[in-house]
Formats: sequence, C-alpha cells, structure tokens
Amino acid sequence: MASIYDFTVRNAAGEAVSLSEYAGKVLLIVNTATRCGLTPQYEELQQLYARFHPMGLEILDFPCNQFRAQAPESGSEIAQICQTKFGTQFTIFDKVDVNGPNESPLYAYLKAQQPNDKGGGSFKELLLKLASIGEKREGSDIKWNFTKFLVNRNGEVVGRFAPSVKPSEIADDLELLLS
Repeated sequence: MASIYDFTVRNAAGEAVSLSEYAGKVLLIVNTATRCGLTPQYEELQQLYARFHPMGLEILDFPCNQFRAQAPESGSEIAQICQTKFGTQFTIFDKVDVNGPNESPLYAYLKAQQPNDKGGGSFKELLLKLASIGEKREGSDIKWNFTKFLVNRNGEVVGRFAPSVKPSEIADDLELLLS
C-alpha cells in the first residue's frame, strides 16, 4: 500500500469504508477498549473532536480485544457504549487485531510508518509494561490500548503516541496540522 487512503476497513456495523473518504482531513487513529484503565481517555478524545472537527479533524476509533480481553463486546455494542457513556460523536469502527498473525493491514502500515511511541516515560507507562508481562511484543508492536497515530492532510503518518499520553497532550500537534 502506498497511502493510508488505499485501505478499506469495516465500520461498527460491519460495512466496508474506504479511508479515501478521509482524504484532506487530519486523522487521529486510536486502538481502544471499553474496559481498560485508560478508557476515560474517550472523554478527552471527544473533547478534541468537538474542538477540532470543524477545522478538519477526524478521529478513527478501532476497538481491540488483544490486551487482557478488555474489549469483549461486538463493534456495534462498543459504539453504543461509547456514545451512551462518553457522548462520542467520532467514528467507531469494527474490532481489529493490531499485532500478530491476524493484525489489520491498516495497523501493519501505521506501525511501519511510525514504529516507535512518543511520550510515555511516566509511571503509568511502567504500569502498562507490568500489565503486559507474559504478552509477547516485538519491535513496533502496539504495546497497549489507546496508542494514537496522527496523520496529516496529505495522508502521511506523522506521529505515534504512547497509550499513557492523554489526548489533550496532543492538542498542540493537532492545531499545527489543522492551521
């Protein structure tokens, strides 16, 4: 794949969606889980969406059940939970694997473009590492729920943020890309 816009993914209802629909937008792509200690980040993601969507931001939420089975619901159930509990208005897609033999081709591409997390040198990051003991991770693998990829208006993956980096901490990066 030459571009992020070449990928087709499934929405929470299981329908095919071409990422070419997002050409010209700034994208924040996040793997999420509804039962994770980081799940409150949904609130900050929604705040970013409300603030920056009129300027061209789209948040693409890909639930993932690979980290301690913290997203056991179906894609449509996850969308309903997030809309009800956190008031999310951004797009929630169907569940994906972000690592391993069944990983989403989109996530393979994202990791190839940005193999390392920015941020995350905190105590929370240490706790995440401890939580994932026994789960094999290699090189550019996603370490946990709520890893965030930032894509500019040209479809270039320009950033990757550790799970413990709060969405509000990337507001300045978003503002630069959207201006």
